[in-house]
Amino acid sequence: MCHIRAGGIFLAVLLCLLTVRVTEALAQSSASIEQNFANSLTAVPSEGLTATGAFYVPVYSSVSMSQGKLRADFSVTLSVHNASETRPLVLKRIAYFDTSGKMVESYLKSPIALKPFATIEVAIATTDTRGGTGANFMVDWAAAGEIAEPAVEALMVGSVGAGHYAFISQGRPIRLVGKN
Repeated sequence: MCHIRAGGIFLAVLLCLLTVRVTEALAQSSASIEQNFANSLTAVPSEGLTATGAFYVPVYSSVSMSQGKLRADFSVTLSVHNASETRPLVLKRIAYFDTSGKMVESYLKSPIALKPFATIEVAIATTDTRGGTGANFMVDWAAAGEIAEPAVEALMVGSVGAGHYAFISQGRPIRLVGKN
């Protein structure tokens, strides 16, 4: 009888811990980016930010399969890499959008600066399907002067049945087209 009661208590504690972890993973706030990646960050440059750009990153928190009859859910890790060896990269916006184009989450309350060659990540848990099959990130960046263009990509990881899958999606620089 004691073993059953102890096992039940253990399972209850384990379930509580998992619930807390899942809740934390569902909404990674700007404070957690600053806390989790404090060693990757530096002061935002005081001089003018003369170089700017933006990346669109398609991601897949869910993928339709079997002609829409089955859905596979994936975790998503967005990585932003400062490709400059000498200059800080200022991140002005990291925003997550769903299939319909509605913003799901904004991860920065104010600009942050990445040290040269440093990286930050934003994680979306497998259980967070708010983005749907056509989710995406927008990353706006800037720098004080000439800088190597950052590398922005997302890694999706998940499983369907006994199979495990992982794939990446590279960020695409936003360039205006159409008007000459």
